[in-house]
Amino acid sequence: MKFSKFLLATVAGAALFAGVARAEDAPGKGVTIYMQMGGNPGDGPVLARQTGAAAAAKALGVDKLNEQFSQWAPEKMIEQFKEALAAKPTCIVIMGHPGSDAFHDLVKQATDQGVVVTDGNAPLTPLQKEFSTKGFGYAGVDLYTGGTLTANAMIAAGKLKSGDEAVVYGVFSQAERGQSEKGLADTLEKAGLKVDRLELSPEANSDPSLAVPVLTAYVQSHPALKAIGTQHGGVTGILADVLKKAGKKPGEITVGGIDLVPATIDGLKSGYVSATLDQLLYLQGFVPVMQCVLTAKYKMPGLAFNTGAGVVTPTTIGGLIPLIDAGIR
Repeated sequence: MKFSKFLLATVAGAALFAGVARAEDAPGKGVTIYMQMGGNPGDGPVLARQTGAAAAAKALGVDKLNEQFSQWAPEKMIEQFKEALAAKPTCIVIMGHPGSDAFHDLVKQATDQGVVVTDGNAPLTPLQKEFSTKGFGYAGVDLYTGGTLTANAMIAAGKLKSGDEAVVYGVFSQAERGQSEKGLADTLEKAGLKVDRLELSPEANSDPSLAVPVLTAYVQSHPALKAIGTQHGGVTGILADVLKKAGKKPGEITVGGIDLVPATIDGLKSGYVSATLDQLLYLQGFVPVMQCVLTAKYKMPGLAFNTGAGVVTPTTIGGLIPLIDAGIR
């Protein structure tokens, strides 16, 4: 489904649901949802997801939406699933960072018990194929394509050319989640750049501030570096600080990232950040809640929505600020 058609359908559906939700037979009546949100409450890469989920829950008349925060730690996401399942909810919304193998038996146990399970932010393609008839859908970016979009935007913004040095910093080792960084790195390499693939530690994954000295030292030790790419929202937010500490001026090194955390917005305004993937986190909150209700009440199968619409640049960030401040973009 093309994004424009999806957005139209989503808006129309939300309006319809909002009208129904005022009645006693609201679609979400009797529905309890446990939903994994990612990092920490109110964080830049999390807030819009929270806002979208809350809006869907209200529009649909959902009884209870329980938010779970993991600091992006895959093992924490597994523990949260177990906690949610013990509460016997109607639906559990997970994130794919732990991978399909880690989640498989738990998802099967849940669906065998009649609990709807669906996924957001990072895909679990084998589970989606196996449990789609039970409502297992996906709302998020086609990760490899998202990385490709970011890389192409970096190449255009920085006029990068064959032979230029670049580093891609991220979670290459994380099952399907690592496809974002792989898409970014592969695309830069196909353009002839010399790419260093640098793995993000579990500690820095949860607390990106820990990556500042690591990346600052890297930049200082690679004087010919022309580009830095990542598909981690928190890391994107610290890159302007990294370049300042390394003594670099805006635009001296091309930076590509993801999401619109406050520090990334500042980086876009100052020119330190060249492009950031806009993965429409509001929809990553709204759509899984809608999926839970559609499956629980109307027996609808899992639906797949690609929320990777494009990139935001220094020239396009201005008009989005009010929506970002409202927790929508």
